[in-house]
Amino acid sequence: MNTVSTLAVSVVGAALVSELSATLSVTVAVLLAAVRNVEPRPSVGFKFHAVLVMQSVHLASQAAAPEDRSIPIFWAIDYFKDSQARDERERGWTMGPVDEGSVPARSDATAAFVKAMNTWDEAGADAAIAGLARTGEPDEIWELFFRYGARDYRSIGHKAIDVANSHRVLGVIGWKFAEPVLRSLAYALLMHEEGNPASRDAWPDRPWRRNQELAAKLPDTWEAGKDDPEAVTSLLVTLRTGSENDAADEVVRLIRRGVAPRSIWDALFVGAGELLVRQPGIIALHSVTTTNAIHYTYCLAKEERVRRLLLLQNASFLPMFRQTMQDRGEVREFRLDALEPSAVGLSGPKLVERVFAELDGDPVAAARLTLGHFRSEHKTKSWIDTARRLVIHKGTGPHDYKYGMAVLEDHGHVSARWRPHYMASSVFSLQGTSRPDNSLIARIRTALGR
Repeated sequence: MNTVSTLAVSVVGAALVSELSATLSVTVAVLLAAVRNVEPRPSVGFKFHAVLVMQSVHLASQAAAPEDRSIPIFWAIDYFKDSQARDERERGWTMGPVDEGSVPARSDATAAFVKAMNTWDEAGADAAIAGLARTGEPDEIWELFFRYGARDYRSIGHKAIDVANSHRVLGVIGWKFAEPVLRSLAYALLMHEEGNPASRDAWPDRPWRRNQELAAKLPDTWEAGKDDPEAVTSLLVTLRTGSENDAADEVVRLIRRGVAPRSIWDALFVGAGELLVRQPGIIALHSVTTTNAIHYTYCLAKEERVRRLLLLQNASFLPMFRQTMQDRGEVREFRLDALEPSAVGLSGPKLVERVFAELDGDPVAAARLTLGHFRSEHKTKSWIDTARRLVIHKGTGPHDYKYGMAVLEDHGHVSARWRPHYMASSVFSLQGTSRPDNSLIARIRTALGR
């Protein structure tokens, strides 16, 4: 990266990263600098990953071995400085001051924010969210963001990812830092191309409009259904070949038949993972990280209407990801639920070592090994720890962190029956042992005198 980035790494002394509390201070500093100096335009992605990646960096650092804990933090500093330089080359954007004269009274702030978001009014949303951040209840504010984060498919899921990332990081660093973070978030969610989406019928907005009607068709007992493996298989078929409307319709049909949302989520997790096998690359990767983010907000949302919409939106988004992938090239035929495990006579750490040695050269072989591992062994900590360590040591970009931390987290969210399939798909975008270490690590060790 550039010389500014190199300087940013070299000037941070060892005392900053010697304890977990110190890494938290650096997380705060990098996040606030990023939301104020990196614009979520022209897309909520690219350089804006300096913001989007912060929760993943924090998770990686907190769970890492003590000797590795500083690496994600230094990587985040380095990446932020590079993103800031790119932003300066593009438009030189900096978050401006709040228009204090437009900040609504507390009693009017929620309505003003909803109106601004519905009409895609950036100035109105900025003033309203500043007021809410100062006087509103955090849980009520997050309910609004949970809804709008999954409103449209623009930026291939990064809006939902930004909501989840912002919620999680503020939960760590504290609400006193909320105002600039929420201002950046509202601005990101209003990103759009061409004319105002409120006055036209654009493809990224259609599922939201339709799914609001479908959500009302779910029975009052929709969350009280039973797990159903056959329902998972049925929804997977629709996700492979159907449209965004077909996927939402199938979710409604299954739930009305008495299927639990847990089985719907199993299909969405596995369906997203399967897309990554069918066309490894940046689009399918985001089907996984978006599903992680929407599921996170689904679990936190208190309003039943919001939870219904999040479930349906995630179902609609996966065929949209598939269609976007088709625009970029071949999407091969592959059924993750038909994958067979390998029998290699290995177990435990030796099998884990084999998986990550095979990963870069033959990911299908690594997937079959992983499937067998998660089917036959209850102790999976070695696999998880190895995958995380390789993300930290071998990863070079924000997607390595975002994807790696998402799949390792969702390992615990997928049911035991489908977890082996989901984890098998993860090897198509994790790091293998054959890759060289990130060159930043040598600079970090020099800076810390190690």
